Amino acid sequence: MPNAAAVTAGNPFLEGNFGPIMEEHDIQDMEVRGSIPKDLEGNFLRIGPNPVHIFSVETYHTFDGDGMIHSIEFSAGTARYRNRFVQTEGFKLEQETGDWVWKGMLSMLDPTPARVPEGMPGTKNLANTAFVFHNKTLYALHEPSQPTVIGLPNLDTRGTSDFDGKLTHSFTAHPKVDPHTGEMMTFGSSFEAPYVNYSVISATGELVHTTPINIPKPIFMHDFAVTENHSLFLDFPITLDIERAMAGGPALGFDAEHGSRIGVLPRFGNDADVRWFEVEVGVVIHTANAWEEGRVIVLQAARSKTTNIIGAGEALGDDPTETQGQLYQWRIDLDSGEVEEGLLCDVHCDFTRINEKYSCRKNRYVYGAIFHPTRPLTFNGVVKYDNDTGAKVTYEYGANRFGGEAVFAPRVNSQSEDDGYIISFIHDETAEQSECLIIDALDLAAGPVATLMIPHRVPYGFHAGWVAA
Repeated sequence: MPNAAAVTAGNPFLEGNFGPIMEEHDIQDMEVRGSIPKDLEGNFLRIGPNPVHIFSVETYHTFDGDGMIHSIEFSAGTARYRNRFVQTEGFKLEQETGDWVWKGMLSMLDPTPARVPEGMPGTKNLANTAFVFHNKTLYALHEPSQPTVIGLPNLDTRGTSDFDGKLTHSFTAHPKVDPHTGEMMTFGSSFEAPYVNYSVISATGELVHTTPINIPKPIFMHDFAVTENHSLFLDFPITLDIERAMAGGPALGFDAEHGSRIGVLPRFGNDADVRWFEVEVGVVIHTANAWEEGRVIVLQAARSKTTNIIGAGEALGDDPTETQGQLYQWRIDLDSGEVEEGLLCDVHCDFTRINEKYSCRKNRYVYGAIFHPTRPLTFNGVVKYDNDTGAKVTYEYGANRFGGEAVFAPRVNSQSEDDGYIISFIHDETAEQSECLIIDALDLAAGPVATLMIPHRVPYGFHAGWVAA
């Protein structure tokens, strides 16, 4: 059990179900309401921040927390739950020290002397944000850091990867894997020019292509999108500005004057090959998918008018939904240079996901986590959007029941794009009960076909993943 500092009060990111747990579990006998489908085979994974040693309760931000993975392994109608800290070098050093070593993102300007030993990176690898599964390898991701290899199903940490020394830039939390070629496309953002670097990793795990992407200033580029032949970069107005932070403002700020544009690059192109297309000013944190229709590129993502991520920006008026995304589409004509864009679905949502067998190609269905209308950073349901008909179906978790990212898991021998299950962790704050919901994607409105009652609390987290058996 980790040597934990006793800090759970005085900061909303440390209280209630946002607060950390310190125990690691391995549980096979859980109460199940309904029946676990026998054609659900694989590992449902959710990662998020679970801080142990904290420099300052007042300035702690949820992005600072040590990575913890919660997983459920499904096999033949049974389920096995596990949770494990990601044993990064930084996590292990703080455990050995018994106190904080790295201060946190909102404490960068604090005059307290750093405790980082010589030779270790100034930024702690938290491995707390998202997953990617590529070349039969599961990686836990943290944008300023190298990807961390995680073993399945036991969740053991196997160290970081620099792809035989060829990875020379940071690694986004949202790389894209083309299921047809097996290639993985990734990028990294930086405070220093060229601000963005892009790479392609082959189906066998060899980094085969890297190029800088020159943009005017550093920005928060959290996600991108990939089609059959192109990669799309979002130069949107969440800017990074240390001088602004030193003047008392946010390091990350919403800057409408920066504008919004989408860069289109051939998969193996270089910086000179990027074509930039101006679009209406807005914010995209997470994309859903992108594909090609002849010479037209289609991008779908959750888009908001502004943002409050890490306190950046401000709501336009008093409507909190100004900072909440809605499913949106851009159609970029590579021949005419024209862009058609507009709202697809009025439900406020984020964490947009698809059946990943359709990544980089046209998909029919998009799933998203529904924002609570007034409570920040909280999701209270899931929505399914149909690109062919424009129809939407929703399922809400119920009063005082909140969740996070829901993923699509294809049914064994599935017969259609939506023939599978939507899986997510939720927490009932009234009953103080954490659960895993399994919903038939063909009948989302009907709610769970099975609910696993987790015998301890599963804190709210970041991204989820599915790895088929």
